[in-house]
Amino acid sequence: MLVPLAGAVALAVLLGVAAYVIMSRDQGCGDSKAALRVVASPDIAPAITKIAAAYGKSSTEANGACVAVSVKEGDPASVTNSIAGSGATAGKFDADMWIPDSSLWVAKLRSTPKGSGISAPAVPSIARSPVILAAPKPVIEKLSSEFGEPSWSGLMSAANAATPDGLGRRIRVLPLDPTQNAAGLSALLAGAGILKASGAGDEQLVGVLRQLSETAVSSPENMFATMGKQSTRAPIGIASEQSIWAFNKSDDGQLAGLYPAEGTISLDYPVLITAKDQATRDAAKSFATALTGNAARKTIRDNGFRTPDGKPGGAISQANGLNPKAPRSLKVPDAETVNQLAQAWSRLKLGGRILALLDISGTMALPAVGAPGDRMRLISQTAIEGLKLFPDKTEIGTWIFSTNLNGKGVDYKEAVPIGPIGASLNGTTRREVISRSLANIKAKATGDTGLNDTLAAAYDKMKAEYEADKINTILIFTDGVGNDDPEGGITNAEILRKLRDEFDETQPISVIIVALGAKDAAGRRQMQNLAKATQGEAFFPNNALEIRKVFLEGISRRLCAPNCNSSQ
Repeated sequence: MLVPLAGAVALAVLLGVAAYVIMSRDQGCGDSKAALRVVASPDIAPAITKIAAAYGKSSTEANGACVAVSVKEGDPASVTNSIAGSGATAGKFDADMWIPDSSLWVAKLRSTPKGSGISAPAVPSIARSPVILAAPKPVIEKLSSEFGEPSWSGLMSAANAATPDGLGRRIRVLPLDPTQNAAGLSALLAGAGILKASGAGDEQLVGVLRQLSETAVSSPENMFATMGKQSTRAPIGIASEQSIWAFNKSDDGQLAGLYPAEGTISLDYPVLITAKDQATRDAAKSFATALTGNAARKTIRDNGFRTPDGKPGGAISQANGLNPKAPRSLKVPDAETVNQLAQAWSRLKLGGRILALLDISGTMALPAVGAPGDRMRLISQTAIEGLKLFPDKTEIGTWIFSTNLNGKGVDYKEAVPIGPIGASLNGTTRREVISRSLANIKAKATGDTGLNDTLAAAYDKMKAEYEADKINTILIFTDGVGNDDPEGGITNAEILRKLRDEFDETQPISVIIVALGAKDAAGRRQMQNLAKATQGEAFFPNNALEIRKVFLEGISRRLCAPNCNSSQ
């Protein structure tokens, strides 16, 4: 009888000791608890929170202390700016671990003075989400007939401002702002790489960037909401695979993911340890290890992500509008290429302030080459087409010039005052007013070419009204004769001296000249010198097709202004 009793007592004692150890392990962390603060990209934060809760219950220790993990959301762009000490931010970053949605943010941060000391990720990737195309299911058939196989090249074509009568008339592209969203930047990198591989020039990329910059939205939520608006054009957007899953989960699966044929770039969710003291860094390393475990990977897959090897869970399915097969991976360009593209986007987002000077001298009535009608008609028609490339916020005004247009000795006259071309002017938009003015413009049969006096006055005006947040440009349309003013006025040497003396790189006003059919060597040389004096450019097109290209090349100068090299 005593033997079983003794055994029972011993068992009870053992159970009591075990309970005490377990409870002490859970409750005794109060005196030796390591607090770990984690900031994660909003899309993956719910998964990280679940993993952290399971990790806390396991009472995992680091240096003898239990680790208590708290997780909060942090927009990657805001966090990057906060650590770098520049740009818009939602507040100070004070966490011990950061999980952005893409290594692109890490590269950007480490390229800044304050972020250069940031350590390499402790874990290169804990999840993946391919950046793909998205569209409402009801328009898939229409997109297929217009687009063919989903591709970056097709998307770039639909978004090219240089082909307003192409796919863009039937397809509405909705990109994500690459300065705020890694999926948007990844898509630009993929698309730009495909364009470059096809042999496309900078002007085509600029045409795409210019158009996309006008329709970009700040977040996937805003993009998906915009897709629901009625339009005669079929909408197609850019999003991560996980964001489509998340939207469909809450909105009856109305979106479909379209996988570009060329492959894509994925969001990769690196883990950075930002803690300073060693004890917290050790706790962060412990949690980082837990993020790569089997249980964590399952949680990540259950939340619409793939694991780093591209394997999906049940969330990535045809039923959810997605393809479980992993798309081909495109190589992420080097840091310099990424920075150049980001800077190009930012520069093209700058507003423009343009004063266009149109030559109406007698020689503009001569026949045009490569188009019906005279030179004046060709210039005006092409300028009307060129207006389509500029967004509504661009400020444009026009002058006409010849000789004695506004009284004796005044060779220029304002046709349309400078202002936003989308704004109202005399009951209609300035864009329409300029188009009508161009359509009705006539060459002055007996007029000479008072180019120098006109350019001097235009430069004075633009300098007096300089706007620092815009690209300030004087755009001259002429026939290549140069200055031809029998009554005198400013000489060629004087106008060159004025431009060279007054050009200011801190407030640049560049002169771009479009000289149609310029054959005279001296005239071409003078116009090249005028442009070069302001780090501008002189173009000498011979036909309508070449003139259209000039508009895009002029816009592309935003990528280098004010340090562009003039071409011949």
